[in-house]
This record gives sequence, C-alpha cells and structure tokens, in this order.
Amino acid sequence: MVIRSLPRVEDNIDKYENGRGRLERWLVSELPEKADLFLSSFLAKWLRKTKVFLLKIDNILSEHLKKVAPSSGSKSESSMNAFRDMKEKEE
Repeated sequence: MVIRSLPRVEDNIDKYENGRGRLERWLVSELPEKADLFLSSFLAKWLRKTKVFLLKIDNILSEHLKKVAPSSGSKSESSMNAFRDMKEKEE
C-alpha cells in the first residue's frame, strides 16, 4: 500500500527540462551573470568618465568666476579712489 501511494519518479530528466519555459531556462543559464558583469563594468567606466568631465567643467567655471568676481582689498579701494578723484575734478 505504501508503494502505491508514493508518486512515481521517472529517470528521464530531459522530459522535465523540455517542460521549462524560456524564462526559467534563461534564468538558470550563465547569461544573466555575463550580462551583469558587462553592465557593471560599463557603468563603472561611464561613471568615471562622467566624473572627469564634471570636474573639468567645474575647473573651467571656477577659473571664469575668479576672473569675473570683484577682488577684495587694494583694487576695490583704488577704484573707489578713482571715482573720488573724478568727483573732485568736476567740482
């Protein structure tokens, strides 16, 4: 009685592999690992190149701002003195 109640298992495994769907076969294969390695290396390279590009842009903008920004100290005072001199000449 016990033997009849147990499910029968066939020795032919190919029958079960053919019954798998495409998605299940793809998930079990090595392709997802290869795709993951490719994407992670591509993303790492792309992020490094993007970082270098942004740093270059930052340097360019910083240099431009140094040229454009008003400088503190003697130059600003000398420009104020120049305006005072002009005002004195008009009087």
